[in-house]
Amino acid sequence: MNILTQVFLPLALAIIMFSMGLGLTTNDFKQVVLKPKAFALGLFCQFITLPLIAYAVVQFFGITGELAVGLMIISVCPGGVTSNVYAKLSGGDVALSIALTAITSLASVITIPLIINWSLTQYMGAESATELPIFKSIAGIFLITSVPVLSGLLLNQKRPQLAAKLEGFLSKLAVFLFVLIVFAAIIKERENFLPYMQISGSATLLLNLLTMVTALIFSLVLSVPKSQVKTIVLECGIQNGTLAIMIAATFLQNEAMTIPGAIYSLQMFVTGGVVIAISKLSKKSNSTSLQAS
Repeated sequence: MNILTQVFLPLALAIIMFSMGLGLTTNDFKQVVLKPKAFALGLFCQFITLPLIAYAVVQFFGITGELAVGLMIISVCPGGVTSNVYAKLSGGDVALSIALTAITSLASVITIPLIINWSLTQYMGAESATELPIFKSIAGIFLITSVPVLSGLLLNQKRPQLAAKLEGFLSKLAVFLFVLIVFAAIIKERENFLPYMQISGSATLLLNLLTMVTALIFSLVLSVPKSQVKTIVLECGIQNGTLAIMIAATFLQNEAMTIPGAIYSLQMFVTGGVVIAISKLSKKSNSTSLQAS
């Protein structure tokens, strides 16, 4: 398991983040200025609303110990790379999705260690020996997530044709690695998976649904354009499950904490698919209505 957690997991995550960076350009970051309301709302939902909902869900279900920490870990991870694909398939604002994913991935380097250490104290007890060293964790997460993203961005700026070729291959590899990591976490804890699923399965699903519904409500209240509403909902619902699993298995060396992240990762693809289906049905319905009129 040491080779898996200490070598394969960080390397796989770095490849996934590098593949995301290959699709980035400096123009993507202009979304911060071009769409300030949608961008600010996306950040607010990701960094404030999501952890608060996770805390409320943990309290509601009375979850304690490792599974509670695992749930908090997935809540503080940035948006998943696949959210960009889902935004495209749903007719969302892809440029906004890419900008939100990139910025949250860079900023979460700071927020992740702080909230996780609070969670460890809150749910594992003050006597727990497990702790994320703040500066070491920031450096580790930065090297595994931010450096690959920035490297991919730099390569795309300097050698766009090479970046385009690499992105085609690495994006497929990234999906494969993500699925492999999720199922590896489940298989490793297969003896405890069903009991853990009974405890945290409903909690992770509720976290996912509440987060997406809350993002939807905020977006509608603030009169955000429809395409941006879809993007914000998906960005908040689809998390970087690979990072959550790596933090639990590699940094905290606690396999039980990987389970909420693995379960959430499976559920978010289903709920994200529902958003896409609703978007397509809505578009088809509107098109039919226009033709009829």
